Amino acid sequence: MSSLLGIVLALVLLMALAYRGVSVLVLAPLMALLAALFSPDAPLLASYTQVFMPALGGFVIAFFPLFLLGAVFGKLMEASGAAGVIAHGIVAWLGAQRAMLAIVLACAVLTYGGVSLFVVAFAVYPIAAALFRSADLPKRLIPGTIALGAFTFTMTALPGTPAIQNAIPMPFFGTTPFAAPGLGLIGGALMLVLGMVWLMRRAATAAARGEGYGQHEEAPTPADPATATPGTTTAAPSPPASPAAFSGAAFARAVAPVVLVIVLNYVLATWLLPALDTTYLADERFGGTSITRLRGIWAVIIALSVAVVWLLVLERHALKHPARTLEQGASASVLPLLNTASQVGFGAVIASLAGFALIRDAVLGIAPGNPLVSVSIAVNLLAGITGSASGGMSIALQTLGDTWLAMAQTAGIAPELLHRVTTIATGGLDALPHNGAVITLLGICGLTHRQSYLDILMVAVVFPVLALVAVVVLGSVFGSF
Repeated sequence: MSSLLGIVLALVLLMALAYRGVSVLVLAPLMALLAALFSPDAPLLASYTQVFMPALGGFVIAFFPLFLLGAVFGKLMEASGAAGVIAHGIVAWLGAQRAMLAIVLACAVLTYGGVSLFVVAFAVYPIAAALFRSADLPKRLIPGTIALGAFTFTMTALPGTPAIQNAIPMPFFGTTPFAAPGLGLIGGALMLVLGMVWLMRRAATAAARGEGYGQHEEAPTPADPATATPGTTTAAPSPPASPAAFSGAAFARAVAPVVLVIVLNYVLATWLLPALDTTYLADERFGGTSITRLRGIWAVIIALSVAVVWLLVLERHALKHPARTLEQGASASVLPLLNTASQVGFGAVIASLAGFALIRDAVLGIAPGNPLVSVSIAVNLLAGITGSASGGMSIALQTLGDTWLAMAQTAGIAPELLHRVTTIATGGLDALPHNGAVITLLGICGLTHRQSYLDILMVAVVFPVLALVAVVVLGSVFGSF
């Protein structure tokens, strides 16, 4: 019983201290050791060096290339001006009367192509601020609008997204980024439609009572903390350009790397990699595995690598300091990677404690024989506790992934459906107030939780959970499609 008490105490403190801004790199090992302290069968040093660190290292080994390449690709898109051209182009073509939809789609295109949501938020906010001011829409709606485009359907639901949340389940279930595409599209459409209806109703209500953009001191946008020196800022919001300022050729050139990532990802994972002779992977030198478990990861690595080379070659004149941009991207990948890996280490220690058996049995007993319900609840809760979609998912899969897969096979549930449900489940409770992306987004916009969190809660928590329920019900009835 004391072991269970230690686990609960560690989880509560992890959530509370993360909300207060304490680094997860510090918190995760300390909270893991705190939980072990309450368990008589868990020596502290052994729990740290023999359980925590191997789990952390295993995650880094498996997913370092994805974090690295994703961050580098995002920085190159930003530094080359391609991200700005895409965002401005969509805004200019849709016009001020569709300001919210334009910002949502701009964020969606960028994140679906593999650009980090942090980079997207920094790139799009100045455009959103100018557009909302021009359309006299309340500034407090900007965070919810950006969150809908960057934190929801393109992160978890749309098939093929190179987001790490869509990549983590692949080695566990032997799937690809395009797992259960039909259900993914339905879930993504629900998030988008419900989110847009909410935001438009909020805007209409504000207009009816005469609330406009509001009086705000438009300080320069905070610089990206991953690359900026202290005190650095970027330019204040500038008005969106007219449609004439963006030719179809310029937009096509800017969006080409995004399309390249998506298309290559699909072709490699579906056709090219499975057609190769990879019997050598069964050798213990290569982990005694198969292409089925690796094709998804390999496809994303190759697609992002080709897109990075594309930008370095074809956009070399737009990159003032390519070496510095590469360094900034590489540096920006380290902290998110280690934060998530530390949470995986925390989860491994928790899973090794005697009290975890009670939690595991409770989770698996929620819906006996239906792993879709079990994984939905477990991943959502862990993502909410850790404040991280990838961290919560990783903990859940490290501890129960094999069990869920075995349950799915017994119940005749396709691994692809399990993958999609797991991925969508990460995008619900993860966006609670202590989530790092939420805090960063509000900081970028110069707004508080009190002013804008309700909209983030609805579009990034409530509606994704409703979409998850719909996908679970449809998947349970019709299977994977």
